[in-house]
Amino acid sequence: MAQALPWETNAPPGAGLAPMAGVTDAATRLLCFEQGAAWAVSEMLSAKGWVFSGRKNRNALELLARFPGEGATGLQLFGREPEYVGRAAAELEGEGFAFIDLNFGCPAPKIVGNGEGSALMREPKLLGEVVRAAVRSTKLPVTAKIRAGWDAQSVNAAEIARICEGEGARAVAVHARTRDQFYAGHADWRVIAEVVRAVRIPVFGNGDVRTGADAKRMLEETGCARVMVGRAAQGNPWVFAEIAAALANRPWTPPALEQRLQTALRHLDMALALYGETKGVLEMRKHVAWYITGVPGAARLRERVNALSDAGAVRALLMEYAGGA
Repeated sequence: MAQALPWETNAPPGAGLAPMAGVTDAATRLLCFEQGAAWAVSEMLSAKGWVFSGRKNRNALELLARFPGEGATGLQLFGREPEYVGRAAAELEGEGFAFIDLNFGCPAPKIVGNGEGSALMREPKLLGEVVRAAVRSTKLPVTAKIRAGWDAQSVNAAEIARICEGEGARAVAVHARTRDQFYAGHADWRVIAEVVRAVRIPVFGNGDVRTGADAKRMLEETGCARVMVGRAAQGNPWVFAEIAAALANRPWTPPALEQRLQTALRHLDMALALYGETKGVLEMRKHVAWYITGVPGAARLRERVNALSDAGAVRALLMEYAGGA
């Protein structure tokens, strides 16, 4: 019997953590789960890269790492060759992930330049073959992440979602921006509503969900089954608690600065466990900047953290700042 996914149960309609390259590693995911994320998706892994290098690739192994306490997490694969996507899905089936998510939304030039990510939205037939290969190769459920389209003249999310459904995908997430928008401008939630009308599988809305009120409004305006949160969760895992409160019509209080800094310290410890000191400190620079966004003295603290390469010094600086909060 196929595994039930979080959105297929009677659990409250919490939000999911959207995949973000260089962000949604095991540390970020665990912190978001602790604040109420209903599911999460990993950073994207090259299917072809895995097939050719597998466990010899340290970055791939770091991406596959998980911490105890994580909830239902999907492993995101990207690629345009059905045979490689299918093989990677099969080989990675036993890594402890709850489902396989296929990336048809990444707008990065390096990815689309190889005909992968959102470039596949211009090749619906091949995209369908990629979905079919994954579905037939693994017992894990398969989902897909798409964009509104390539550009304003080729918005085809509904067509692509129907293809994904027809090839066996269990859900589709729609980032309601076109590829040429990248992350600028406004997400067109009307596209999400169109996809909802086009398919019977669950549709997740993504794009411009920054608060609990945004999540509630997206659900009401589009009819989507769930929402996914991306950039709003950077340095802010509490956005999931805020969304849960809004959907339950409960009051919510943002975390105090001290709590934010204590969480940053814990995030640092997990980054060190994942990557070792050198890379762990480098990775934490962006996270610290997100945790302190909008607080007094943020620019100076960010400048000081970015000058450090020693984990102990970063920890001491954050504790010093927390003590003065």
